[in-house]
Amino acid sequence: MAGLLIVEAALRLAGYSYPNLYTTDRQRGVALKPGAQGWWRNEGEAYIRINSEGLRDREHTKAKPPQTLRIAVLGDSYAEALQVPLEKTFWAVMEGRLRECRAATKGQNVEVINFGVSGYGTTLELITLRQKVWDYSPDIVLLALTTGNDISDNSRALKGDEDIPYFVHRDGRLVLDDSYLNSRTFRLRQSALNRLLRRVRDYSRVAQAAFQAYHALSNYRAAAGRAPEVSPAGLEVGQSELIYSEPTDAAWKDAWQVTEELIVLMRDEVAQRGAKFVVVTLSSGGQVHPNASARQELMKRLGVSDLFYPDRRIKALGERAGFEVLNLAPSLQAYAEQHKVFLHGFGQNPGSGHWNETGHRVAGEMISQKLCEWAR
Repeated sequence: MAGLLIVEAALRLAGYSYPNLYTTDRQRGVALKPGAQGWWRNEGEAYIRINSEGLRDREHTKAKPPQTLRIAVLGDSYAEALQVPLEKTFWAVMEGRLRECRAATKGQNVEVINFGVSGYGTTLELITLRQKVWDYSPDIVLLALTTGNDISDNSRALKGDEDIPYFVHRDGRLVLDDSYLNSRTFRLRQSALNRLLRRVRDYSRVAQAAFQAYHALSNYRAAAGRAPEVSPAGLEVGQSELIYSEPTDAAWKDAWQVTEELIVLMRDEVAQRGAKFVVVTLSSGGQVHPNASARQELMKRLGVSDLFYPDRRIKALGERAGFEVLNLAPSLQAYAEQHKVFLHGFGQNPGSGHWNETGHRVAGEMISQKLCEWAR
């Protein structure tokens, strides 16, 4: 026991922290845990604080302050943005820049509230809109759509996660399938023993180190059983590579259909509340690699003529359904090539993974500029 206490004290003095930021949620399967905090170092480095309402954001009053333009951001890990400090996120940058746009603000203050959670697709974002967002009475709802995985995240067949809800087609209608509530894994996550283990992990740095070691060993064993995947110029290539071309198999066709119907459903619900609905398609490391030859190599490997099929498809949906769409990836690609910078990746992994601080800054500036133009 004395040895464990010494190790615990040493880890705390060294600033070691791998917090569990997530908790189970009966509506969404998983959500950010109110009050969780600690250092995030899996990719990038930032001290993370989850506010009292379970948002990776500062505290916000639910009642909208007078003379305030409120923007709610829905998204996945790109919006959650654990990799960078809060003030460096694209939505924080966007908030600051929009305050300079009189056309958009009409003299009001600007408040951006972030509802992003890692692993979310449009299904969980729609549920978040219904469960969380309307409490804050936003004037604009901005859906930050990660084309690389959001479409596949809306399909049980493609995502392979049995512990979250999905929308599915039944008798020609889109309905919510929440059968995950009866899964053994979900019930175990809500058990008294699991709650106790989470509390121990929240408090103990030794327990956090043990969890990290366990997951690292599990990942190593899983990787040892697979052939190594070679990726050109360090770009990410995996299941989501199928997103870059017209779907040919049933699972991807259904995933696209469900996604598009969910976005239109979201548009309708936002309009019914008297708010404006905006979709921003984000980028992948491959799309915005600063080296044109690396992008050509990736396109050759994927057998596509360009890397913007999902962006164009969402843009076309917006034109048909009557909502604004900003495709960030083409503009980010031009910026990266002109300035010869990586907008994705950290340290030894430039060009892959999430946006770095530069990526967030440029994205935030581009989004705010477009919102300002649309308001004129």
